[in-house]
Amino acid sequence: MCTEHSSNKKTDSTNKTAHDQEHATWNRRSFIQALGLAGAGSMVLGGSNVSATAPSPLSVALSQAENDNILVIIRLKGGNDGLNTIVPVYDYDTYANLRPTIKHQQSDLLMLNDDFGIPNYMNPLESVWGEGSMKIIHGVGYPEQNLSHFRSSEIWASTQADSFEPTGWWGRYFEDLYPDYLINPPAVPPAIQIGSIGNLIFEGTDNNYAFSVANPNQLANVAENGSLHDVINIPDCVYGDKLLFMRATANTTFTYAGVINDAYMASTNNAPYTTQPLSDQLAIIARMIKGGLGTKVYMVSLETFDTHANQVENHETLLADLALSIKNFYTDLATAGYDDKVLSMTISEFGRRPYENGSNGTDHGAASPTMLFGAGLNGSGFVGDHPNINSSAWDNNDNLVPSTDFRDVYSTVLTDWFCLDPSVVNTILLNETYDNLDLGFNCEALGTQDFNNISTLFHIPTYRNNSTFIEITMTNSARVDIKLYNILGKEIATLSNEIFYPGTHVVDVKLKANQNLAYGQYIYRIHTGGQFYSKSILIK
Repeated sequence: MCTEHSSNKKTDSTNKTAHDQEHATWNRRSFIQALGLAGAGSMVLGGSNVSATAPSPLSVALSQAENDNILVIIRLKGGNDGLNTIVPVYDYDTYANLRPTIKHQQSDLLMLNDDFGIPNYMNPLESVWGEGSMKIIHGVGYPEQNLSHFRSSEIWASTQADSFEPTGWWGRYFEDLYPDYLINPPAVPPAIQIGSIGNLIFEGTDNNYAFSVANPNQLANVAENGSLHDVINIPDCVYGDKLLFMRATANTTFTYAGVINDAYMASTNNAPYTTQPLSDQLAIIARMIKGGLGTKVYMVSLETFDTHANQVENHETLLADLALSIKNFYTDLATAGYDDKVLSMTISEFGRRPYENGSNGTDHGAASPTMLFGAGLNGSGFVGDHPNINSSAWDNNDNLVPSTDFRDVYSTVLTDWFCLDPSVVNTILLNETYDNLDLGFNCEALGTQDFNNISTLFHIPTYRNNSTFIEITMTNSARVDIKLYNILGKEIATLSNEIFYPGTHVVDVKLKANQNLAYGQYIYRIHTGGQFYSKSILIK
């Protein structure tokens, strides 16, 4: 593609061959060198190692709470039918009359207690329940259920039902924990997501904090091979510069391929997993957990639970996969002593109507149970009240009325599983306070100051009249240093190094850079009050 000049290139073919062979297979060492990652999650900028200094009070609160606990979110995509998952035997006649075609026969149920049973094809969960590693939260949902798959999924991810919120609850958590994420990412991926690409749950204001793949085959390929684009063997010319930019930009999506590969290869599966969709996903995650990856949150997906027709057969296939996969997952984790450190939780955007439709299925509904698994639950049982299934108690759309807000579940997991201070949890949940449920685990909250009044620096890129600006809102006077970097980490310019007073300040990026900036993606980094903040920005 380019003509090589002897003054700039070595022509020794032996050296070139050895060089090519060394980098033919992407490994962790070449990956770290090429993308400029060094040490525990810092990036080389302009040839100098940089790392964050004193963190903000909020990030201290978050990091102090970190423990060894892990959460696996199992998304039952499409809207799971709760009444055919956890059958209300205490009112079986009403249930059966609502579902004459798709009901479970009472004789085909495995009774969890006198009032509730599960279909017999979920029998692997019978032992999980018996071992005290399963809890069921009744009637989970939110007021005035939106019956759109897309919108309701957004609500479950963002926790905001009244208006559109572009960030997710885990995205906000990681954004506060890693405000300098673009420059100083943590050593391991904060979250790993299989499927459900585009879901908001790990989305922050400027970054998505999950290593995301569309399916388990993609993750398995990365875990087994650590394969990425080569950014070493790049021709020395304009074309090479563009190729390097494109490849390096693509590689940022797979920043953590090396550490994922290391953890995966350090472990094996010790359970008889099947090749069903959820089983494949949990088998990979078990190896990464047992291999010591250190990622705190995983999300997997099982679809589709949108059972408008032929529900009996489709629902059985899905729930049988769920039950056996959970059983094998915890059997596997137990071999390495992780079964009490991993909490699994099902979520689904809504439930189904209490009565069947004319196509042997059920239509979009509201309340549905959330199931939790793991030895850390310290006993099996039911939480909350089951929704009244009699028609007189339904809402105006003929749906069950939720008895537990899904955000109560989130609040409990953050407070009692991850040990976050309740006031910090409130900021993650958009400054709303929710009830905590008795899920069988608890921990001492942070013995620190009240963080209700803690706010992180507000900064955002804005664009108008073909110009690019950084808007910063200050609550107190402080020196603010702002530097601009290209996507490869090279410092381009200092945009500001002065005292900012309380109020909103607007920095004209191109004007302050005092040079011609090529169109494209850059990164700005703010240093103030002993804390670093970074975001991507577009130069137009």
